[in-house]
Amino acid sequence: MLAGICASAVVTALFAGGPVGAGAVEGYSVRAQARFDVPGAADRPVALTYDRSLVPVGSWIEVRQHTAPGGPTTVRLKVAGMKPGHAYGVHVHQKPCGADPEAAGGHYQHRPSGEAHHVSPENEVWLDFTADRRGAGAASARHDWGFRPGEASSVVIHDVPGGAGARAACFTVPFEPVGRDE
Repeated sequence: MLAGICASAVVTALFAGGPVGAGAVEGYSVRAQARFDVPGAADRPVALTYDRSLVPVGSWIEVRQHTAPGGPTTVRLKVAGMKPGHAYGVHVHQKPCGADPEAAGGHYQHRPSGEAHHVSPENEVWLDFTADRRGAGAASARHDWGFRPGEASSVVIHDVPGGAGARAACFTVPFEPVGRDE
């Protein structure tokens, strides 16, 4: 166990203006990666698979968030070990993952609303991808807005791309809020 984080996950945070090495970009960055396991696994994984035919145990995920000072937020996703050729929907969700797929709550929305026209890539973070022949995939989303404190906590992989679909897997991510008016 590494400082309270599951041994299968690695999380790195780089803070604004801190000396983080050559070529560092000021702002806030989060990098989290893990291997998927089943709910109830002994080491309490932060990446849970609910549909092992689409997200096999041991498949891998990495999520990166970068927010530039006063600028945009970019979220990047990489996966490996998924079902080859399958198209997935992926969104940032409000709450951490749990044994129940619904524990992650709804999609994070920049402008919260229950209205269908607010369920869109402009108001949410969509990272849909199709796994290649080896089961790897990647996606990124860039928005001029950032996350509100405590309202973005996970990435959910859905069984189909777009605005909805069954929850195939979930990854708890320590997204960093942006301290600016939007």
